[in-house]
Amino acid sequence: MGKIGTLYFEEDTFLHKLDSGIKFILFMVWTIVTFMFLDIRVFGCMGILGLILLYKSKIPFNTIKIMIGVMIGFNLLNSLFILLITPQYGSKLTGTYTYVFDIGYSVITLESLFYVLTLSIKYATLFPITLIFIFTTHPSKFASSLNKMGLPYKIAYALNIAFRYIPDIQKEFNQIVNSQQARGISFKKGEASLAKRIKNFTAIIMPLITSALKRIEVVSNAMDLRGFGKHNGRTWYNSNKVNKADYLVLLISLMSLLICIYIKVKMNFKLWYPY
Repeated sequence: MGKIGTLYFEEDTFLHKLDSGIKFILFMVWTIVTFMFLDIRVFGCMGILGLILLYKSKIPFNTIKIMIGVMIGFNLLNSLFILLITPQYGSKLTGTYTYVFDIGYSVITLESLFYVLTLSIKYATLFPITLIFIFTTHPSKFASSLNKMGLPYKIAYALNIAFRYIPDIQKEFNQIVNSQQARGISFKKGEASLAKRIKNFTAIIMPLITSALKRIEVVSNAMDLRGFGKHNGRTWYNSNKVNKADYLVLLISLMSLLICIYIKVKMNFKLWYPY
């Protein structure tokens, strides 16, 4: 957690200095391009670039290691369910059929394994740019940039609040877990079975939602008392001035999107398969 009570970490890097609105456009372009393709070559190039940018952002590894574990776990579970539910879907996309092994009710093909690998790398490709956007974007500067780009300040401020309350929800989650552990409920590996631990974590959801709703009501009342929304516009304490580097990143992002759209239109396959 950053010093200002958010996920933002203050560093003197190019990504931190980049205008928050431009950074959001870069994030959206990256996401759109990722979901446009099912091509491991595209994801490989984007993944390498993303890792370089993540390294340059100087985000502490201890801060993101849990998220990395969650991402890996999600990819493994997603891959397993795809292979069990649609074991031959990769063959439908490629039009080829290469037997690998029998699972009783169906056969898993090499094309399906390649499809699962491509899909896993696809989701992993989004991970670095998401971390960069979350941890290098100051909430207030992000809101002010969106407002300058034409987004109503009420919506921009709502996004600002959402960014600021992610750490609070995380802190609340840890407090609930600690209180439940003090009552003898198991959450750690080795203390109970996986199914039991999942059940215990699921039981936390309702207290967490209740706490979040109470916090929303408190913030809403406080903003009403201060006359939020009375005027058509507002000023911002934190804001960035768009410079040449920001415009360059914007130009590169939009040009990359247009090139990718052109490539996608020219492609005559859904899943790139080398064999």
